[in-house]
Amino acid sequence: MSGSPTTTVLVVDDEVLIRVGLATLMRAAPGLDVVGEAADGREAVALAAERRPDVILMDIRMPVMDGITAIERIMAAAAGPQPRVIVLTTFDLDEYVYAALRAGASGFLLKETEPRQVIAAVHSVAAGDMLFAPSVTRRLVEAYVGKPRRVAPRAIPNLTQLTPRELEILQLVGTGRTNTEIAGDLTVSEATIKTHLNRTMTKLGLTSRAQAVVVAYETGLVTPRSQD
Repeated sequence: MSGSPTTTVLVVDDEVLIRVGLATLMRAAPGLDVVGEAADGREAVALAAERRPDVILMDIRMPVMDGITAIERIMAAAAGPQPRVIVLTTFDLDEYVYAALRAGASGFLLKETEPRQVIAAVHSVAAGDMLFAPSVTRRLVEAYVGKPRRVAPRAIPNLTQLTPRELEILQLVGTGRTNTEIAGDLTVSEATIKTHLNRTMTKLGLTSRAQAVVVAYETGLVTPRSQD
């Protein structure tokens, strides 16, 4: 529609059929505009800096440079708002999925996802939401907390700088609660929850809700079974 904002998309995958298929799907969708295609992480970093897409569909395992390294470099080099990154995965609990969360990915997309769901996911992430329900991210985090990983450990944030209310909200985010649900639990407005969460993420240097979930686990605010 005339006047409606367009979401720009960068598609990154070393498999030609998947990359071209996703790009074709994005180009045919209203409100989406593909600004580039990359076959590896190094190309993705260069194109992200040049084209500054709103959303990046990023494969994990690629030659030359993997998706995790690419996400880290893209986030670090972003001039202005950081892009929202959707990780392309087979969802077989790839050992790098947890690292993608820590690097700043906003969520995950199954490579066999139906076309209409892919389009909806891109719009959702562009609007600032998580790609999947928080419970899905929670299960992914649970699968990796305490397990050996190839990625180097990152310093765990110091939570002492948070207010009691911010700590409470971070814990609830870690258990998979949405902003609406947290607002209902605490009997405040959803806008208030968003404000507290934004302040929390700023204090801890986080760029996505997914990272907040990870921090809640790493700091012990949430344990793998505390939400059951």
